[in-house]
Amino acid sequence: MKNRTTRHLSIYYFFVFCGIGGVFPLLSVYFDQELHLSGTEIGTIMSIGPVITLLLQPIWGLICDYTRKPKTVLTATLILTGLVGMLYLLANDYLWLLFIAGFLAVFQSAIIPISDSISVSYTQKIRADYGSIRLWGALGFAFSAFFMGKISEWTGLKVIFICLAFSLLTGALLVRKMPDSGGEFQVDLRSGLRDLMKIPKFVLFIFATFLIFGPVQGNNVYFGLLIGQLGGSIVGIGAAFLVAAGTEAPFMRLCGPWIRKRGFLLVTLLAALVSCLRWFFYFLEPDVMLVYVSTIAQGFSVGLFIPAALSYVKHISPDEVTATAVSLYSAAGTGLGNWFCVFFGGLLLDAFNISAVYLFYGVMTFAGVCLLGVIMKMEKRETIVGRAEAL
Repeated sequence: MKNRTTRHLSIYYFFVFCGIGGVFPLLSVYFDQELHLSGTEIGTIMSIGPVITLLLQPIWGLICDYTRKPKTVLTATLILTGLVGMLYLLANDYLWLLFIAGFLAVFQSAIIPISDSISVSYTQKIRADYGSIRLWGALGFAFSAFFMGKISEWTGLKVIFICLAFSLLTGALLVRKMPDSGGEFQVDLRSGLRDLMKIPKFVLFIFATFLIFGPVQGNNVYFGLLIGQLGGSIVGIGAAFLVAAGTEAPFMRLCGPWIRKRGFLLVTLLAALVSCLRWFFYFLEPDVMLVYVSTIAQGFSVGLFIPAALSYVKHISPDEVTATAVSLYSAAGTGLGNWFCVFFGGLLLDAFNISAVYLFYGVMTFAGVCLLGVIMKMEKRETIVGRAEAL
């Protein structure tokens, strides 16, 4: 039974991230090459989603906490996200594109945090590694990014929206086979939020996530433009995302043992440091072949950061508000951090060039690394105090 449930979760993540991987690495390229939008227009459209995510993602967690029906909420949002994404096929006007991006984000913002909350709760219950399930999302993202890049060369970039709808509707059919959340969600919402805000480590870690994972999300938008500026093709963009996302899978597999041996925070710190070095490397505008090779670093950084950071959030949060905690964590990285990095990345792209965007990302991530170091010192101090009190 455990193996069957784990297999269903893995297949679910594969299809959901097939949809994401087929669209978002190439969406900025679609706006640039087919609709001929400016850097500021691209940055604004791509950042409206994170703004909506910032506002609504915690609310989706609260809805799940209140209704205790996360699978129903998840199914509805998957279906609606897929259908709304098809509206891109009908729009060419900048304002309509802006509206579609925001409308899409209303429902998309629920998908990942609810999925992760259900999956992490299940893996903790059966004492399994969340990373061994989540890695199938990375494989789905890599598979779709590569093949959508090749197919787009033949048919045009509009095919990516069909991929999104098909993959998410398939994911919606798989939700019913996911494990139940086991009554984990709470009803006293205001009290739960107050409890989370009273945990200094949680608040600081949320801020660190903003600084570290925001640039990761921004890279997903501007990486295709970087490769294009350095002389790469659409197929090359897909191949780069294949390597980047594909190498996440083995590191997600290794993450569980490394966390048990080294701890949550050290693993996230090392992952963030690799991301920091990668952004500074892109600032130097290296040869495009070196950029392709460097995408292997994403396997280490993102492949370790996602499961380690999520597990740490669950570890330091009260059991009765885990969905809300995960939503706040996700909103910091894929919401506020995403918006901040995409929007200001677009401004920097228009004012300077793509190198300035990655310099900005490198500085942000370095600040996040420093903040993780502060949290590690806090944990060490708490451990020393705890041992002293035990004596």
